[in-house]
Amino acid sequence: MKISRRELLKKSLVVTAACNTIANRILGANDDIRVGVIGIRSMGAQHIKTFRSVPGVRVVALCDVDQAVLDREVGKFVERGEKVWSYRDARKMLDDRDIDAVVVATPNHWHALLGIWACQAGKDLYLEKPVSHNIREGQKLVEAARKYNRIVQAGTQNRSDTGFREAISYLREGHLGKVLWAHGLWYKERPSLGRVQTPQPVPEQVDYNLWCGPVEMAPLMRKSLHYDWHWFWDTGNGDMGNLGAHQIDDCRFALGLSGYPSRIISYGGRFLFDDNGETPNTQIAVFDYPDCPVIIEVRNLRHSREAKYMDHCRGVREGNVIQCEGGYFGGGRGGGWVYDNQGKRIKQFPGDGGAGHARNFIEAVRSRRSQDLNAEIMEGHKSAALCHMANISYRLGRPANIESIQAPLDHQAVVTAHHNFVSHLKRNGIDAENSGLVLGPWLEIDAQKEKFRGARSAEANALWRREKYREPFVVRDEV
Repeated sequence: MKISRRELLKKSLVVTAACNTIANRILGANDDIRVGVIGIRSMGAQHIKTFRSVPGVRVVALCDVDQAVLDREVGKFVERGEKVWSYRDARKMLDDRDIDAVVVATPNHWHALLGIWACQAGKDLYLEKPVSHNIREGQKLVEAARKYNRIVQAGTQNRSDTGFREAISYLREGHLGKVLWAHGLWYKERPSLGRVQTPQPVPEQVDYNLWCGPVEMAPLMRKSLHYDWHWFWDTGNGDMGNLGAHQIDDCRFALGLSGYPSRIISYGGRFLFDDNGETPNTQIAVFDYPDCPVIIEVRNLRHSREAKYMDHCRGVREGNVIQCEGGYFGGGRGGGWVYDNQGKRIKQFPGDGGAGHARNFIEAVRSRRSQDLNAEIMEGHKSAALCHMANISYRLGRPANIESIQAPLDHQAVVTAHHNFVSHLKRNGIDAENSGLVLGPWLEIDAQKEKFRGARSAEANALWRREKYREPFVVRDEV
């Protein structure tokens, strides 16, 4: 007899603790870990391959609201002669007691809710970045992981990249002296979404009610349902929360930043694109940590309107530059190089792209030690929260003139990054006065509450959580 998620939630804390004890004993044995994957169109499909390759793991269940995607991936199991259960509704998968752990790779607006439900259902969890759609959701997710004693890994794979980890150890050993600043960047070209004037048809094979989940079932005002949800605030977090999430996490990991900066500012815009998208395609954020600012940039436009290539910073287009007194590291996923201050290569740290991240999760599932995780959920939450803070500053911003805007911080690295940002806009022919540039305010951070204080804090804290959830897909106060 299977116990439903709702029935499970009615159990007392004593019974919950007892169930966890039993589950821990089972998962500590040499039995296979049975994994279900939720959201399998793109990243989730990669996770199926990855987890199938981990010794002692069986992928036994798949879930997606798109029947065509579900059929595609189930078909691969059929071809191999392997049994796999399939679900359209993730709640039914989570009710299944024959599943030990779940992997979630859905759109962002589902991440935290599915993560909380998984913890409540007694499942361990591998959750793609960003682990939340807003700060409050991340707090509740961490609370659920602690309450139900679950192993929860954030999908920030760079923390498991062998080369990146070795490079960080090299820096921490002091070979280049004190760290002065960090600059995370992701320069990836993206085309315009195009503009539609009327609602577009939702693909027939998609359960749109389940796709929307927590958000209003609004008419589809874009050409593609899939992936392009990233560029709308209700469902995505722009590239700051998509790819910039890796760079924020990389910089925190490299610098050992366990807390929050004193304040944050962000500015940018959705330049040159005449489309329905809402989030910026060019954005810079400055995190004011004491003595060591962190700069995060995302760009979707080429070097210039005539160029066929993207910008770079010291040869890095997708990664990090970590400046120390005696040189710097350039790289990230896949490793990188350490250079002296004249740009001469000193030492290479070849990486593996974080190939062991899933294996690290499974090892922690067996050990029942969350401290064995390379990307424990608290770290994933803090990195996601910084993405959200940057976006909140941007969303509270006001139109600005490119010519008159000044670097937000009197620090060499920030000034240089700001000037390069402005030069990038000018090379792309963006008009100085009517550019669409949005300058966000400095927002002061209350680190203990993970909220804002001071000027404009009331407006900022209004974006700390989702204003309204759609029943029954609600991140509740009591998890």
